[in-house]
Amino acid sequence: MTAPADRPRRSKTPKSAPRRLGWPPDEDRVEAIFERLSAVMPEPKTELDFTDPFTLVVAVALSAQATDVSVNRATAKLFAVADTPQKMLALGEAGLIPFIASIGLYRNKARNVVALSRIVLERHGGRVPLNRDDLQALPGVGRKTASVVLNELGIEPAIAVDTHVFRVSHRLGLANAATPDKVEAQLHRVVPERWLPKAHHWLILHGRYTCLARRPKCGACVISDLCPSRGEFVELPA
Repeated sequence: MTAPADRPRRSKTPKSAPRRLGWPPDEDRVEAIFERLSAVMPEPKTELDFTDPFTLVVAVALSAQATDVSVNRATAKLFAVADTPQKMLALGEAGLIPFIASIGLYRNKARNVVALSRIVLERHGGRVPLNRDDLQALPGVGRKTASVVLNELGIEPAIAVDTHVFRVSHRLGLANAATPDKVEAQLHRVVPERWLPKAHHWLILHGRYTCLARRPKCGACVISDLCPSRGEFVELPA
């Protein structure tokens, strides 16, 4: 998942824009936001290509500071020859690099993917551990990557706060914290339980295709009338 190259500038708030609301947000408004997002995206899911937990972990690890499109392009060829920890370990860093050289930070990512493959094979019998502690202990797998994996596989209603989730959450008034971890905690407090399993995907996809960083498509937004920052931009943290 990629972040915007530059921080968006804040524009003047038009007179028609609703005033900022305090936090926590009104429960009825939050419910309405997710009800509408669910109506237009009933089955949201990751846009990364994968076939099992191992290829999902690898794909998500490779997606840091890269687009899903670029990762899918690379893994289409990579997974054709190395889609298990055994095959990835046999490929090694030198063999892996040519497949992912088009992705940012590819040398460090190659090192981590080979290292996590070794740990999965030697400590977990070749199966990716599907609990947060063991996942986050794998090289290159931080809290955000683990959250994406656990959410996508339906194991935990986790919310991975990337740049899209951070931006959309602030614009909608769902969060006002200054760090991703604190925003995650706020979202878990205010998102109704029945929407939590897919909230991560709705917020990411809404930010990726509608609530853009520089020019949000407010006119095409199904929740624009519920957005307290309609018509203005929200700064991202430094």
